[in-house]
Amino acid sequence: MYAVIRAGGKQYRVAPGDVIRVEKAAGADGKVEFNDVLAVSGQEGHVGRPQSSASVVGSVVEEGRADKILVFHYKRKKQYKKLRGHRQAFTAVRITEIAFDGQRFTAPAEAPKPEKPRRPQPPAAPAAEAAGAAPAPTRGAKGRAAKAKAQAKAHAQVKAHAKPAAHAAPKKAAPKKAAHKPAAKKGGSKGKGKKK
Repeated sequence: MYAVIRAGGKQYRVAPGDVIRVEKAAGADGKVEFNDVLAVSGQEGHVGRPQSSASVVGSVVEEGRADKILVFHYKRKKQYKKLRGHRQAFTAVRITEIAFDGQRFTAPAEAPKPEKPRRPQPPAAPAAEAAGAAPAPTRGAKGRAAKAKAQAKAHAQVKAHAKPAAHAAPKKAAPKKAAHKPAAKKGGSKGKGKKK
């Protein structure tokens, strides 16, 4: 059992229980009704237009916006480029009922989703064990002073091995050579041969 409906300028083949994404539709109390039914099929192999009014009813499952698409306008040789992004709004609808010619086909009730089991929390340490645990070692004033002294010593050694800046000779720039240009041809005419 299915029906073909038109919504938002597009056609959809729907059956009870299907979830479709249509253009953003305004539904009252989470219900959406599609009255533009193009074709229905009550049995296998029988497809036709409904004799009387037909309707397809659905419930809103989700509303959102689709992935971004980039719209790029470009004209060559004219320095014209324009880039815009677009996200199309949609409404996800679950088809609950198809009614035509006095017949009603309803979707089975949706089973609730099972909840994911939560991770077990690690047991908290008893207060007695936490109090008896040794505190993390910290660097005291003596440790900080020793570290600063070692760093100063290493810095002094590096400085001693480096060349003093006064004795380093500055690099001289190589003299520029004049660009060699070929001598201009006599005659000044643009012709290929000599004038006679």
